[in-house]
Amino acid sequence: MILRSIPFALLGALTLSSPVLAQTITTGAQVTTEDYRRQAQAEVARLKADRPITGRARNVIIFIGDGMGISTLTAARIYQGQKLGRDGESFTTAMDSLSYAALVKTYSHDAQVSDSAPTASAIMAGVKARNDVIGVGPEALVSNCTQLKDKTIPSIFEFAQGSGRATGIISTARITHATPASTYAHTPQRDWEADSDMPVAAKAEGCLDIARQLIENPVGAKMDVIFGGGRSAFLPSSLADPEYTDQKGRRTDGRDLLSEWSRSNPGGSFVWNAADFAALDLKSNARVLGLFEPDHMKYEADRAKDKGGEPSLADMTRAAITKLGNKKTGYVLLVEGGRVDHGHHAGNAARALEDAVALDDAIAAALGMVNLRDTLLLVTADHSHTLTISGYPQRGNPILGVVRDVDGKVTKAKDGKAFTTLGYANGSGAVEGVRPDPEKQDTGAVDYKQQALIPLSGETHGGEDVAVRASGPMAHLFKGTIEQHTIYHVMREAMR
Repeated sequence: MILRSIPFALLGALTLSSPVLAQTITTGAQVTTEDYRRQAQAEVARLKADRPITGRARNVIIFIGDGMGISTLTAARIYQGQKLGRDGESFTTAMDSLSYAALVKTYSHDAQVSDSAPTASAIMAGVKARNDVIGVGPEALVSNCTQLKDKTIPSIFEFAQGSGRATGIISTARITHATPASTYAHTPQRDWEADSDMPVAAKAEGCLDIARQLIENPVGAKMDVIFGGGRSAFLPSSLADPEYTDQKGRRTDGRDLLSEWSRSNPGGSFVWNAADFAALDLKSNARVLGLFEPDHMKYEADRAKDKGGEPSLADMTRAAITKLGNKKTGYVLLVEGGRVDHGHHAGNAARALEDAVALDDAIAAALGMVNLRDTLLLVTADHSHTLTISGYPQRGNPILGVVRDVDGKVTKAKDGKAFTTLGYANGSGAVEGVRPDPEKQDTGAVDYKQQALIPLSGETHGGEDVAVRASGPMAHLFKGTIEQHTIYHVMREAMR
């Protein structure tokens, strides 16, 4: 479609703040200078009317889009709006509606560009750490167990449990992956998710694998709600997975940690499929552990094809808020859209954006359930990726499509071929030799890999600042440009 032939007919998101513009769009008329002025004036009025909430936060909900940098936020907004038949560029997401925002520096103690372990630890524990370590200070060395003692850093979840609050973690990644693990684990090596991942020396020196820490360590053992993937790290290699009987657990110590969890929580519920999840008693105070895949949960784009069925991120968020809300003293909940990151690493923007939209759906679900007078709700990312948005595409151009200019003509590169609006600086989409013409490919297909500049087996993280956005008690402290570990200290301030 050439947008100029139907002038801004899909400019739907501006209707949120301009009744006059809503009428204009309904009639399909040309959006005018005055319409934009009215929209901006309405936004200024909304900003002026917003007042800081300075009371105490009974509850804190932390949404983390793993790898959800600024370019991902923009691309996902456009993608979400276009999927709904709206004007994607001006669409307003649930996370866009939050009152306060800041830019966040994401460097780690020893790296310009971080991995998820130190960045999640900064958010959850309030200090910078080295790449690859979780829940320990910058003095701790990678993969070194001998000097780990006295270098562990308590997370916001330990503080929450100590203040009598309920706690819960949700991730579409393995629950032993870096971000969820940062709430309960302390390890000098993020890859030690099961005992089979660890060197013999590390075990002898007293390090515990992350799955075992979730079951045995005080913070993990007290989690009221756990939803995610990663069953295999909890099952022995002699035991078949309940969903995929041809797959076995990854533990070589012979322990069945899921059975151990059930014995430690006699009234609790372990679930692994959609039917059991739907049958949970959310009014009960008993703990619940849900692990829906042996590895990561399915991408949102593939979730409907899962054999056992998987709840959506929004489903898990609603269930967790309902269950944690039974505790009158409040709660702290982490919700991670973990597979945004994985889509980017694969050079596969469609899956990354689908998972970013799924996270936004979960945020919308939470906003519909909580009272922001006593709940601090924040959304951030641990780091960015190398995704770019470029090429002067016309308004309304499909975000996954090739670049068409404001006259609707396909823009050609110097080799005479088209290129897509979205691309990566590096990754598996790089072409060695003659570049294929994206105009002759289905760039909107869920499996399509955007072209990249530098050939690598997997796309890397990006090192630029990310955003934190928030509403609720002390959310106004998120302003300007802040250090990533300051997020933890704002949460602590709100919970005092």
